[in-house]
Amino acid sequence: MSDLKVDGFKASDIIFDLNRAFDGFTDAERTAQVKKTKGIFELRITNSEKQEAIWTIDLKKNGVILKGPASPKADVTLIMTDDTFSQLSSGKLDGQKAFLTGKLKTKGNIMLATKLGAVLEMAKGKAKL
Repeated sequence: MSDLKVDGFKASDIIFDLNRAFDGFTDAERTAQVKKTKGIFELRITNSEKQEAIWTIDLKKNGVILKGPASPKADVTLIMTDDTFSQLSSGKLDGQKAFLTGKLKTKGNIMLATKLGAVLEMAKGKAKL
């Protein structure tokens, strides 16, 4: 699982924790989340040194998180800074506000992008159990 970690990114720890929460799902919970979300998110996150890390959250088929670009193609690609992702994950920043202020850019199915907040919340709740 540590293969999800990328040095120099706060998002790396958040993704790792999210993956740990996914690992704690029962098969029924995983299936329900996939059925509810039906999409593949590609996260392209840039840190303060202008380095980019890419993670894929597949909630279309398997309910897994991988490091690297989506394969097959992502339904939505979310582009943001490490700080923006941290704020979104902690609930300090609303996804819609981030999008409207240019802190979050998307390519693809923008309606699917609105489901990412629910995925982060659900996993955060599961991680606390």
